[in-house]
Amino acid sequence: MIAPLVDRARVLLEEGESLRPIAFVGSTAMGSISVVVLSTAGGDVQSASAEQVRRAAYREGADFVFTIMEAWGLPPEKAGKYQAILDQYGSIEASPYAVDLVSFALETREGSWVAQVEVKPKGISKRKKTFDEPRFHLFSESTEGFAALLPPTVEPSQGSGTLH
Repeated sequence: MIAPLVDRARVLLEEGESLRPIAFVGSTAMGSISVVVLSTAGGDVQSASAEQVRRAAYREGADFVFTIMEAWGLPPEKAGKYQAILDQYGSIEASPYAVDLVSFALETREGSWVAQVEVKPKGISKRKKTFDEPRFHLFSESTEGFAALLPPTVEPSQGSGTLH
């Protein structure tokens, strides 16, 4: 289901394009997918875009949300110094340790899985980039911000359904 979306993201980078932050909101039961382009104005992907995705998920009766976005991260040996680097440079992107990443997140009724892969040059080109195959890991630590995007499931009622 998500493999073609990951492949398309790779093709865009390999053709010298940049990735727009995007969410695919879908219902496997209905066989439908909506695309939500995420706003990064002022770096605010968290609140406004999360709410936009939640509304789309509710409209779709979605059972999955898959997001793709470029991000800045730290190499593993610097990850423990995250806060100190933020304090010193103001952002990860401004630090000399910044690593260009593609971040993937899949939220389903069964849980959330995330993957981040480093973006690297493709050949000798300065514009064309690529990334390795993402390896998704179960992620259960976040319940706020850009998480809990799916609408609550509706349980069938236990009563007779008759109003008096």
